[in-house]
Amino acid sequence: MKKIIISSVLFLGLVSAGLVGCQKGNLLSNPNEASSSSLVPVSLIFNRLVNEIYEGGGELDAVSGSVAENPWGEVHRWNQYYLSLYSYYWGSNTYNWSNTATMYSVLKYVNLMEQQIPAQYGTAANPYSALAYFFKAYQFIWYTQRVGDIPMTQAGVSGIDTPSYNLQHDVYQNCLALLDTANTLMAALVASPTGGPSATISGDIYGLTYLQWEKVINTYKLRVLISLSRRAVDNPDLNIPTQFANIINNPVKYPIMSGITDNLEYKYNAVYNKYPISPNYSPYDFYESICSTFLSITTANQDPRTFIAATPAPAQLTAGGTVSEFSSYIGADINLGQSALLVNATNGMYSYANFLRYFKDPTGATEEPAIIIGYPEMCFNISEAAYLGWITSSMASTWYTNGIMGSLAMYNLADGTVIPIGDDKGNSLGSVTANVTAFLANPNVAYAGNNPTGLNQILTQKYVAFWQNSGWEAYYNWRRTGVPVMTQGLAGIGTANNMIPIRWEYPEDEQVENTTNWQAAVNSQFGGTDAITNTMWLTK
Repeated sequence: MKKIIISSVLFLGLVSAGLVGCQKGNLLSNPNEASSSSLVPVSLIFNRLVNEIYEGGGELDAVSGSVAENPWGEVHRWNQYYLSLYSYYWGSNTYNWSNTATMYSVLKYVNLMEQQIPAQYGTAANPYSALAYFFKAYQFIWYTQRVGDIPMTQAGVSGIDTPSYNLQHDVYQNCLALLDTANTLMAALVASPTGGPSATISGDIYGLTYLQWEKVINTYKLRVLISLSRRAVDNPDLNIPTQFANIINNPVKYPIMSGITDNLEYKYNAVYNKYPISPNYSPYDFYESICSTFLSITTANQDPRTFIAATPAPAQLTAGGTVSEFSSYIGADINLGQSALLVNATNGMYSYANFLRYFKDPTGATEEPAIIIGYPEMCFNISEAAYLGWITSSMASTWYTNGIMGSLAMYNLADGTVIPIGDDKGNSLGSVTANVTAFLANPNVAYAGNNPTGLNQILTQKYVAFWQNSGWEAYYNWRRTGVPVMTQGLAGIGTANNMIPIRWEYPEDEQVENTTNWQAAVNSQFGGTDAITNTMWLTK
Protein backbone atom coordinates (compact mmCIF):
# COMPACT_ATOMS: atom_id res chain seq x y z
CA MET A 1 0.00 0.00 0.00
CA LYS A 2 2.85 2.39 0.82
CA LYS A 3 4.48 1.67 -2.55
CA ILE A 4 1.22 2.37 -4.37
CA ILE A 5 0.70 5.66 -2.56
CA ILE A 6 4.29 6.81 -3.05
CA SER A 7 4.22 5.90 -6.72
CA SER A 8 0.95 7.77 -7.20
CA VAL A 9 2.30 10.85 -5.44
CA LEU A 10 5.46 10.83 -7.56
CA PHE A 11 3.43 10.44 -10.74
CA LEU A 12 1.13 13.30 -9.80
CA GLY A 13 4.12 15.40 -8.88
CA LEU A 14 5.69 14.85 -12.32
CA VAL A 15 2.43 15.64 -14.06
CA SER A 16 2.05 18.81 -12.02
CA ALA A 17 5.59 19.86 -12.84
CA GLY A 18 4.87 19.35 -16.52
CA LEU A 19 1.72 21.45 -16.36
CA VAL A 20 3.40 24.41 -14.67
CA GLY A 21 5.05 25.41 -17.93
CA CYS A 22 1.74 25.80 -19.77
CA GLN A 23 -0.57 27.15 -17.03
CA LYS A 24 -0.55 30.28 -14.94
CA GLY A 25 -0.42 30.18 -11.15
CA ASN A 26 1.04 27.81 -8.57
CA LEU A 27 -0.92 24.58 -8.74
CA LEU A 28 0.84 23.31 -5.60
CA SER A 29 -0.73 26.07 -3.52
CA ASN A 30 -3.95 25.03 -1.79
CA PRO A 31 -6.37 27.98 -1.73
CA ASN A 32 -8.41 26.25 0.97
CA GLU A 33 -5.53 25.97 3.43
CA ALA A 34 -5.38 28.64 6.13
CA SER A 35 -2.05 30.30 6.78
CA SER A 36 -0.79 31.28 10.22
CA SER A 37 -2.15 34.78 9.64
CA SER A 38 -5.59 33.68 8.43
CA LEU A 39 -8.73 34.29 10.44
CA VAL A 40 -10.47 31.01 11.24
CA PRO A 41 -13.79 31.25 13.12
CA VAL A 42 -13.12 30.35 16.73
CA SER A 43 -16.41 28.47 16.79
CA LEU A 44 -15.12 26.17 14.06
CA ILE A 45 -12.02 25.27 16.03
CA PHE A 46 -14.11 24.84 19.17
CA ASN A 47 -16.43 22.47 17.32
CA ARG A 48 -13.46 20.24 16.49
CA LEU A 49 -12.11 20.55 20.01
CA VAL A 50 -15.26 19.44 21.80
CA ASN A 51 -15.63 16.49 19.44
CA GLU A 52 -12.08 15.43 20.24
CA ILE A 53 -12.91 14.45 23.82
CA TYR A 54 -15.51 12.01 22.57
CA GLU A 55 -13.62 10.75 19.51
CA GLY A 56 -15.95 7.84 19.00
CA GLY A 57 -16.40 7.45 15.28
CA GLY A 58 -17.67 3.89 15.68
CA GLU A 59 -14.14 2.58 16.00
CA LEU A 60 -15.05 -0.71 17.66
CA ASP A 61 -11.67 -2.20 16.81
CA ALA A 62 -9.68 0.81 17.89
CA VAL A 63 -5.97 0.38 18.47
CA SER A 64 -5.04 -0.46 22.04
CA GLY A 65 -4.57 2.76 23.98
CA SER A 66 -6.46 4.93 21.51
CA VAL A 67 -8.79 7.71 22.55
CA ALA A 68 -11.93 6.12 21.08
CA GLU A 69 -14.22 5.91 24.09
CA ASN A 70 -17.60 5.43 22.45
CA PRO A 71 -20.25 2.97 23.68
CA TRP A 72 -19.40 -0.64 22.87
CA GLY A 73 -15.84 0.35 22.07
CA GLU A 74 -12.84 -1.63 23.22
CA VAL A 75 -12.63 0.37 26.42
CA HIS A 76 -15.89 -1.14 27.66
CA ARG A 77 -14.54 -4.67 27.27
CA TRP A 78 -11.67 -3.62 29.49
CA ASN A 79 -14.23 -2.13 31.87
CA GLN A 80 -15.73 -5.66 31.88
CA TYR A 81 -19.20 -4.67 30.71
CA TYR A 82 -19.23 -6.97 27.68
CA LEU A 83 -16.82 -9.30 25.93
CA SER A 84 -16.08 -10.63 22.48
CA LEU A 85 -16.80 -14.22 21.50
CA TYR A 86 -15.04 -14.05 18.14
CA SER A 87 -12.07 -11.82 17.36
CA TYR A 88 -12.84 -11.44 13.65
CA TYR A 89 -15.94 -9.35 14.39
CA TRP A 90 -15.42 -7.90 17.85
CA GLY A 91 -11.70 -8.13 18.53
CA SER A 92 -9.83 -9.73 21.40
CA ASN A 93 -10.66 -9.55 25.09
CA THR A 94 -7.04 -9.45 26.21
CA TYR A 95 -5.52 -6.64 28.23
CA ASN A 96 -2.10 -6.89 26.61
CA TRP A 97 -1.89 -3.20 25.81
CA SER A 98 1.47 -1.50 25.71
CA ASN A 99 2.09 2.06 24.47
CA THR A 100 -0.56 4.67 25.17
CA ALA A 101 -1.89 7.32 22.87
CA THR A 102 -1.92 10.92 24.08
CA MET A 103 -4.55 13.64 23.99
CA TYR A 104 -2.16 16.34 22.88
CA SER A 105 -4.41 16.86 19.85
CA VAL A 106 -6.74 18.66 22.26
CA LEU A 107 -3.87 20.92 23.33
CA LYS A 108 -3.14 21.61 19.65
CA TYR A 109 -6.68 22.81 19.02
CA VAL A 110 -6.71 24.81 22.25
CA ASN A 111 -3.53 26.60 21.17
CA LEU A 112 -5.00 27.30 17.72
CA MET A 113 -8.17 28.62 19.33
CA GLU A 114 -6.23 30.88 21.67
CA GLN A 115 -4.25 32.25 18.71
CA GLN A 116 -7.48 33.26 16.96
CA ILE A 117 -9.31 34.75 19.96
CA PRO A 118 -7.45 38.12 20.18
CA ALA A 119 -8.10 38.94 16.53
CA GLN A 120 -11.80 38.11 16.80
CA TYR A 121 -12.64 39.13 20.37
CA GLY A 122 -9.87 41.48 21.38
CA THR A 123 -9.75 41.65 25.17
CA ALA A 124 -13.49 41.04 25.58
CA ALA A 125 -14.56 38.19 27.83
CA ASN A 126 -15.64 35.14 25.86
CA PRO A 127 -16.47 31.51 26.64
CA TYR A 128 -13.69 30.12 24.45
CA SER A 129 -10.96 31.69 26.57
CA ALA A 130 -12.61 30.33 29.71
CA LEU A 131 -13.07 26.79 28.41
CA ALA A 132 -9.51 26.68 27.07
CA TYR A 133 -8.40 26.24 30.69
CA PHE A 134 -10.85 23.38 31.16
CA PHE A 135 -9.74 21.52 28.04
CA LYS A 136 -6.07 21.93 28.90
CA ALA A 137 -6.67 20.36 32.30
CA TYR A 138 -8.82 17.62 30.80
CA GLN A 139 -6.24 16.45 28.30
CA PHE A 140 -3.26 16.62 30.69
CA ILE A 141 -5.14 14.57 33.30
CA TRP A 142 -6.30 12.13 30.60
CA TYR A 143 -2.64 11.45 29.77
CA THR A 144 -1.01 11.54 33.20
CA GLN A 145 -3.41 9.05 34.78
CA ARG A 146 -2.30 6.53 32.15
CA VAL A 147 1.49 6.80 32.50
CA GLY A 148 2.69 8.99 35.38
CA ASP A 149 4.93 12.03 34.91
CA ILE A 150 4.33 13.85 31.61
CA PRO A 151 5.41 17.01 29.79
CA MET A 152 3.05 19.80 30.80
CA THR A 153 4.55 23.25 31.32
CA GLN A 154 6.64 22.97 28.14
CA ALA A 155 4.13 20.91 26.14
CA GLY A 156 2.88 22.72 23.05
CA VAL A 157 5.27 25.62 23.57
CA SER A 158 6.56 26.97 20.27
CA GLY A 159 10.22 26.22 19.69
CA ILE A 160 10.44 23.43 22.30
CA ASP A 161 10.60 20.09 20.52
CA THR A 162 11.77 18.03 23.52
CA PRO A 163 9.70 19.25 26.48
CA SER A 164 10.80 18.33 29.97
CA TYR A 165 8.57 16.21 32.20
CA ASN A 166 6.57 17.42 35.18
CA LEU A 167 6.01 15.26 38.25
CA GLN A 168 2.55 13.71 38.33
CA HIS A 169 1.92 15.51 41.62
CA ASP A 170 2.69 18.83 39.93
CA VAL A 171 0.54 18.01 36.90
CA TYR A 172 -2.46 17.51 39.16
CA GLN A 173 -1.67 20.61 41.17
CA ASN A 174 -1.43 22.71 38.01
CA CYS A 175 -4.58 21.18 36.50
CA LEU A 176 -6.64 21.89 39.61
CA ALA A 177 -5.53 25.51 39.32
CA LEU A 178 -6.52 25.56 35.63
CA LEU A 179 -9.98 24.29 36.54
CA ASP A 180 -10.36 26.96 39.19
CA THR A 181 -9.47 29.64 36.65
CA ALA A 182 -11.93 28.15 34.16
CA ASN A 183 -14.69 28.35 36.76
CA THR A 184 -13.84 31.96 37.63
CA LEU A 185 -13.94 33.07 33.99
CA MET A 186 -17.15 31.18 33.22
CA ALA A 187 -18.78 32.57 36.37
CA ALA A 188 -18.05 36.10 35.15
CA LEU A 189 -19.72 35.32 31.83
CA VAL A 190 -22.74 33.79 33.57
CA ALA A 191 -23.11 36.95 35.66
CA SER A 192 -22.51 39.39 32.79
CA PRO A 193 -25.32 41.28 31.02
CA THR A 194 -23.89 40.29 27.64
CA GLY A 195 -23.79 36.62 28.57
CA GLY A 196 -25.99 35.21 31.28
CA PRO A 197 -26.68 31.67 32.48
CA SER A 198 -28.79 30.69 29.48
CA ALA A 199 -26.41 31.91 26.79
CA THR A 200 -24.99 29.22 24.50
CA ILE A 201 -21.71 28.82 22.67
CA SER A 202 -21.42 28.77 18.90
CA GLY A 203 -19.78 25.54 17.75
CA ASP A 204 -20.81 23.56 20.84
CA ILE A 205 -22.05 20.14 19.71
CA TYR A 206 -23.20 19.42 23.27
CA GLY A 207 -25.58 22.38 23.30
CA LEU A 208 -24.85 23.47 26.86
CA THR A 209 -25.49 26.91 28.32
CA TYR A 210 -22.82 29.04 29.97
CA LEU A 211 -24.09 27.93 33.38
CA GLN A 212 -24.10 24.28 32.38
CA TRP A 213 -20.50 24.53 31.21
CA GLU A 214 -19.58 26.04 34.56
CA LYS A 215 -21.30 23.07 36.21
CA VAL A 216 -19.31 20.69 33.99
CA ILE A 217 -16.05 22.31 35.06
CA ASN A 218 -16.79 21.93 38.77
CA THR A 219 -18.30 18.47 38.41
CA TYR A 220 -15.19 17.36 36.57
CA LYS A 221 -13.03 18.88 39.32
CA LEU A 222 -14.89 16.70 41.84
CA ARG A 223 -13.97 13.67 39.71
CA VAL A 224 -10.32 14.69 39.70
CA LEU A 225 -10.25 15.30 43.45
CA ILE A 226 -11.85 11.96 44.35
CA SER A 227 -9.41 10.22 41.99
CA LEU A 228 -6.65 11.55 44.27
CA SER A 229 -8.11 9.97 47.41
CA ARG A 230 -5.12 7.67 47.91
CA ARG A 231 -2.80 10.72 48.04
CA ALA A 232 -5.01 13.03 50.09
CA VAL A 233 -3.34 12.38 53.45
CA ASP A 234 0.34 12.38 52.48
CA ASN A 235 0.11 15.42 50.16
CA PRO A 236 -1.31 18.20 52.34
CA ASP A 237 -0.08 20.84 49.90
CA LEU A 238 -2.76 19.74 47.42
CA ASN A 239 -5.57 20.43 49.92
CA ILE A 240 -7.67 17.71 48.33
CA PRO A 241 -10.41 17.37 50.99
CA THR A 242 -10.58 21.15 51.43
CA GLN A 243 -10.89 21.81 47.71
CA PHE A 244 -13.68 19.23 47.49
CA ALA A 245 -15.50 20.73 50.45
CA ASN A 246 -15.18 24.24 49.02
CA ILE A 247 -17.12 23.19 45.93
CA ILE A 248 -19.87 21.45 47.89
CA ASN A 249 -20.21 24.18 50.51
CA ASN A 250 -20.18 27.12 48.06
CA PRO A 251 -22.80 26.34 45.39
CA VAL A 252 -23.02 29.96 44.25
CA LYS A 253 -19.31 30.19 43.52
CA TYR A 254 -19.01 26.57 42.39
CA PRO A 255 -22.28 25.40 40.81
CA ILE A 256 -22.44 21.68 40.07
CA MET A 257 -24.83 19.50 38.09
CA SER A 258 -28.36 19.34 39.46
CA GLY A 259 -29.67 16.49 37.28
CA ILE A 260 -29.05 14.46 34.15
CA THR A 261 -30.05 17.39 31.92
CA ASP A 262 -26.72 18.95 32.90
CA ASN A 263 -24.72 15.95 31.62
CA LEU A 264 -21.89 16.54 29.19
CA GLU A 265 -23.07 13.90 26.76
CA TYR A 266 -22.78 12.98 23.11
CA LYS A 267 -26.17 12.64 21.46
CA TYR A 268 -26.88 10.53 18.38
CA ASN A 269 -29.02 11.21 15.33
CA ALA A 270 -29.91 9.64 11.99
CA VAL A 271 -27.75 11.86 9.79
CA TYR A 272 -24.38 12.79 11.26
CA ASN A 273 -23.95 10.99 14.58
CA LYS A 274 -25.36 7.51 14.20
CA TYR A 275 -25.15 5.15 17.14
CA PRO A 276 -21.80 3.35 16.74
CA ILE A 277 -23.06 -0.25 16.54
CA SER A 278 -26.38 0.31 14.83
CA PRO A 279 -27.28 -0.94 12.28
CA ASN A 280 -23.99 -1.96 10.64
CA TYR A 281 -23.04 -4.39 13.40
CA SER A 282 -26.40 -6.11 13.76
CA PRO A 283 -25.33 -9.23 11.79
CA TYR A 284 -22.63 -9.81 14.40
CA ASP A 285 -24.65 -9.42 17.58
CA PHE A 286 -24.25 -13.15 18.26
CA TYR A 287 -20.52 -12.65 18.78
CA GLU A 288 -20.61 -10.56 21.93
CA SER A 289 -21.95 -11.31 25.40
CA ILE A 290 -22.48 -9.32 28.57
CA CYS A 291 -19.63 -9.80 31.02
CA SER A 292 -20.27 -11.60 34.28
CA THR A 293 -18.53 -8.83 36.27
CA PHE A 294 -21.39 -6.47 35.41
CA LEU A 295 -24.31 -8.88 35.10
CA SER A 296 -23.62 -10.72 38.35
CA ILE A 297 -24.04 -7.42 40.17
CA THR A 298 -27.28 -6.34 38.52
CA THR A 299 -28.97 -9.75 38.78
CA ALA A 300 -28.01 -10.23 42.43
CA ASN A 301 -29.49 -6.80 43.19
CA GLN A 302 -32.70 -7.34 41.17
CA ASP A 303 -31.64 -4.28 39.21
CA PRO A 304 -33.98 -3.38 36.30
CA ARG A 305 -30.94 -2.18 34.36
CA THR A 306 -30.33 -5.90 33.77
CA PHE A 307 -33.13 -5.81 31.19
CA ILE A 308 -31.71 -2.67 29.58
CA ALA A 309 -28.32 -4.26 28.99
CA ALA A 310 -28.97 -7.92 28.24
CA THR A 311 -31.07 -10.67 26.75
CA PRO A 312 -31.94 -13.90 28.60
CA ALA A 313 -29.46 -16.72 28.09
CA PRO A 314 -31.10 -19.14 25.61
CA ALA A 315 -30.28 -22.24 27.67
CA GLN A 316 -32.02 -20.73 30.69
CA LEU A 317 -35.22 -20.22 28.71
CA THR A 318 -35.00 -23.73 27.30
CA ALA A 319 -34.75 -25.05 30.86
CA GLY A 320 -37.96 -23.29 31.82
CA GLY A 321 -36.75 -19.85 32.89
CA THR A 322 -38.68 -16.71 31.95
CA VAL A 323 -37.66 -13.32 30.64
CA SER A 324 -38.67 -11.64 33.91
CA GLU A 325 -36.49 -13.86 36.14
CA PHE A 326 -33.08 -12.41 36.95
CA SER A 327 -31.72 -15.96 37.05
CA SER A 328 -32.30 -16.17 33.29
CA TYR A 329 -29.55 -13.60 32.69
CA ILE A 330 -26.05 -15.09 32.78
CA GLY A 331 -22.81 -13.22 32.11
CA ALA A 332 -19.69 -14.63 30.47
CA ASP A 333 -16.31 -14.78 32.23
CA ILE A 334 -13.68 -12.63 30.51
CA ASN A 335 -11.05 -14.84 32.17
CA LEU A 336 -11.81 -17.66 29.74
CA GLY A 337 -10.15 -18.07 26.37
CA GLN A 338 -12.15 -16.83 23.42
CA SER A 339 -12.62 -20.27 21.83
CA ALA A 340 -14.13 -21.65 25.04
CA LEU A 341 -16.41 -18.63 25.30
CA LEU A 342 -17.69 -19.17 21.76
CA VAL A 343 -18.45 -22.84 22.43
CA ASN A 344 -20.34 -21.97 25.60
CA ALA A 345 -22.26 -19.21 23.82
CA THR A 346 -23.17 -21.55 20.99
CA ASN A 347 -24.66 -23.83 23.65
CA GLY A 348 -26.82 -20.94 24.87
CA MET A 349 -25.04 -20.37 28.16
CA TYR A 350 -24.66 -16.58 28.02
CA SER A 351 -26.74 -13.43 27.72
CA TYR A 352 -26.17 -11.21 24.71
CA ALA A 353 -26.40 -7.45 24.38
CA ASN A 354 -29.94 -6.14 24.17
CA PHE A 355 -30.55 -6.06 20.42
CA LEU A 356 -33.79 -4.14 20.70
CA ARG A 357 -32.04 -1.26 22.47
CA TYR A 358 -28.56 -1.08 20.99
CA PHE A 359 -28.59 -2.62 17.52
CA LYS A 360 -31.98 -1.77 16.12
CA ASP A 361 -32.06 1.99 15.62
CA PRO A 362 -29.10 4.03 14.26
CA THR A 363 -30.79 7.33 15.12
CA GLY A 364 -30.20 6.96 18.85
CA ALA A 365 -33.95 6.85 19.49
CA THR A 366 -33.72 3.64 21.54
CA GLU A 367 -30.25 4.22 23.02
CA GLU A 368 -29.14 6.54 25.78
CA PRO A 369 -26.60 9.30 24.91
CA ALA A 370 -22.93 8.69 25.67
CA ILE A 371 -22.05 10.48 28.91
CA ILE A 372 -18.59 12.02 29.11
CA ILE A 373 -19.04 13.75 32.46
CA GLY A 374 -22.34 13.06 34.17
CA TYR A 375 -24.61 13.70 37.12
CA PRO A 376 -24.86 10.09 38.42
CA GLU A 377 -21.08 9.81 38.74
CA MET A 378 -20.95 13.18 40.49
CA CYS A 379 -23.47 11.98 43.07
CA PHE A 380 -21.41 8.90 43.90
CA ASN A 381 -18.24 11.03 44.10
CA ILE A 382 -19.93 13.29 46.64
CA SER A 383 -21.23 10.26 48.55
CA GLU A 384 -17.74 8.77 48.73
CA ALA A 385 -16.29 12.10 49.89
CA ALA A 386 -18.87 12.18 52.69
CA TYR A 387 -17.89 8.66 53.69
CA LEU A 388 -14.22 9.75 53.74
CA GLY A 389 -15.08 12.68 56.01
CA TRP A 390 -14.20 15.40 53.49
CA ILE A 391 -17.72 16.82 53.82
CA THR A 392 -20.64 16.27 56.21
CA SER A 393 -20.94 12.51 56.67
CA SER A 394 -24.74 12.53 56.61
CA MET A 395 -24.57 13.49 52.92
CA ALA A 396 -23.35 10.01 51.97
CA SER A 397 -26.77 8.35 52.02
CA THR A 398 -28.57 11.17 50.19
CA TRP A 399 -26.07 11.44 47.36
CA TYR A 400 -25.83 7.66 47.07
CA THR A 401 -29.56 7.50 46.42
CA ASN A 402 -29.36 10.50 44.08
CA GLY A 403 -26.74 8.67 42.05
CA ILE A 404 -28.86 5.56 41.65
CA MET A 405 -31.95 7.55 40.72
CA GLY A 406 -29.97 9.65 38.25
CA SER A 407 -28.69 6.50 36.56
CA LEU A 408 -32.16 4.96 36.39
CA ALA A 409 -33.45 8.19 34.86
CA MET A 410 -30.98 7.78 31.99
CA TYR A 411 -33.05 4.76 30.91
CA ASN A 412 -36.45 6.22 31.93
CA LEU A 413 -36.78 3.47 34.51
CA ALA A 414 -39.46 3.80 37.18
CA ASP A 415 -42.04 1.55 38.79
CA GLY A 416 -44.27 0.26 36.03
CA THR A 417 -41.94 0.96 33.12
CA VAL A 418 -42.48 -1.77 30.51
CA ILE A 419 -39.24 -3.04 28.97
CA PRO A 420 -39.49 -5.09 25.75
CA ILE A 421 -37.29 -8.19 25.78
CA GLY A 422 -35.87 -9.78 22.64
CA ASP A 423 -33.32 -12.40 21.69
CA ASP A 424 -29.94 -11.79 20.06
CA LYS A 425 -31.63 -11.20 16.69
CA GLY A 426 -34.27 -8.82 17.99
CA ASN A 427 -37.14 -11.30 17.98
CA SER A 428 -39.64 -10.45 20.69
CA LEU A 429 -39.65 -12.68 23.77
CA GLY A 430 -42.15 -10.63 25.74
CA SER A 431 -41.68 -7.79 28.21
CA VAL A 432 -40.74 -7.05 31.81
CA THR A 433 -42.30 -4.46 34.12
CA ALA A 434 -39.66 -2.61 36.14
CA ASN A 435 -39.92 -2.69 39.92
CA VAL A 436 -37.67 0.09 41.14
CA THR A 437 -39.09 0.00 44.66
CA ALA A 438 -38.06 -3.64 45.14
CA PHE A 439 -34.62 -2.87 43.71
CA LEU A 440 -34.00 0.02 46.11
CA ALA A 441 -35.19 -2.12 49.02
CA ASN A 442 -32.87 -4.99 48.15
CA PRO A 443 -30.46 -5.57 51.08
CA ASN A 444 -27.53 -5.31 48.68
CA VAL A 445 -28.70 -1.85 47.60
CA ALA A 446 -30.31 -0.15 50.62
CA TYR A 447 -27.49 1.97 52.06
CA ALA A 448 -25.81 0.18 54.95
CA GLY A 449 -24.36 3.33 56.50
CA ASN A 450 -20.92 4.88 56.65
CA ASN A 451 -19.07 1.62 57.05
CA PRO A 452 -17.05 -0.60 54.68
CA THR A 453 -20.24 -2.21 53.36
CA GLY A 454 -21.69 1.20 52.60
CA LEU A 455 -18.52 2.27 50.77
CA ASN A 456 -18.64 -0.89 48.70
CA GLN A 457 -22.24 -0.10 47.78
CA ILE A 458 -21.30 3.43 46.67
CA LEU A 459 -18.49 2.18 44.47
CA THR A 460 -20.49 -0.75 43.10
CA GLN A 461 -23.43 1.41 42.08
CA LYS A 462 -21.04 3.89 40.55
CA TYR A 463 -19.65 1.08 38.40
CA VAL A 464 -23.14 0.06 37.26
CA ALA A 465 -23.89 3.70 36.39
CA PHE A 466 -20.82 3.78 34.13
CA TRP A 467 -22.40 1.19 31.81
CA GLN A 468 -21.31 2.12 28.25
CA ASN A 469 -20.28 5.67 29.20
CA SER A 470 -17.58 7.86 30.74
CA GLY A 471 -14.68 6.21 28.94
CA TRP A 472 -12.11 4.67 31.27
CA GLU A 473 -13.64 5.83 34.54
CA ALA A 474 -14.89 2.35 35.52
CA TYR A 475 -11.37 0.97 35.10
CA TYR A 476 -9.73 3.90 36.91
CA ASN A 477 -12.11 3.53 39.86
CA TRP A 478 -11.39 -0.19 40.03
CA ARG A 479 -7.66 0.54 39.93
CA ARG A 480 -8.04 3.03 42.80
CA THR A 481 -10.47 1.09 45.00
CA GLY A 482 -10.58 -2.55 43.91
CA VAL A 483 -14.37 -2.28 43.39
CA PRO A 484 -15.93 -4.13 41.74
CA VAL A 485 -13.81 -7.26 41.89
CA MET A 486 -12.81 -7.53 38.25
CA THR A 487 -12.13 -11.01 36.94
CA GLN A 488 -8.46 -11.75 36.23
CA GLY A 489 -5.82 -14.41 36.73
CA LEU A 490 -6.56 -16.77 33.84
CA ALA A 491 -5.50 -16.96 30.21
CA GLY A 492 -8.30 -14.77 28.91
CA ILE A 493 -6.63 -11.66 30.35
CA GLY A 494 -3.70 -12.21 28.01
CA THR A 495 -0.91 -10.46 29.89
CA ALA A 496 2.32 -12.15 30.96
CA ASN A 497 1.00 -12.73 34.49
CA ASN A 498 -2.71 -12.90 33.46
CA MET A 499 -3.39 -9.84 35.60
CA ILE A 500 -4.96 -6.55 34.52
CA PRO A 501 -2.34 -3.86 33.82
CA ILE A 502 -2.28 -0.80 36.07
CA ARG A 503 -0.77 1.67 33.61
CA TRP A 504 0.37 2.08 30.00
CA GLU A 505 3.86 2.42 28.62
CA TYR A 506 4.84 5.82 27.27
CA PRO A 507 4.11 6.47 23.57
CA GLU A 508 6.69 5.16 21.12
CA ASP A 509 7.23 8.55 19.51
CA GLU A 510 8.01 10.01 22.93
CA GLN A 511 10.70 7.38 23.42
CA VAL A 512 12.19 8.12 20.01
CA GLU A 513 11.84 11.91 19.77
CA ASN A 514 12.20 12.93 23.41
CA THR A 515 14.53 10.17 24.54
CA THR A 516 16.55 11.97 27.19
CA ASN A 517 13.57 13.38 29.07
CA TRP A 518 11.56 10.18 28.67
CA GLN A 519 14.40 8.05 30.05
CA ALA A 520 14.90 10.41 32.97
CA ALA A 521 11.21 10.16 33.84
CA VAL A 522 11.26 6.35 33.63
CA ASN A 523 14.39 6.20 35.76
CA SER A 524 13.04 8.48 38.48
CA GLN A 525 9.62 6.78 38.69
CA PHE A 526 10.23 3.13 37.88
CA GLY A 527 13.93 2.40 38.23
CA GLY A 528 14.51 2.46 34.48
CA THR A 529 11.80 0.06 33.27
CA ASP A 530 8.73 1.35 31.45
CA ALA A 531 6.23 -1.45 32.19
CA ILE A 532 2.46 -1.84 32.47
CA THR A 533 2.87 -3.38 35.93
CA ASN A 534 4.61 -0.33 37.43
CA THR A 535 2.98 1.63 40.24
CA MET A 536 2.98 5.40 39.73
CA TRP A 537 2.51 8.23 42.23
CA LEU A 538 -1.26 8.34 41.67
CA THR A 539 -1.83 4.69 42.56
CA LYS A 540 0.64 4.23 45.42
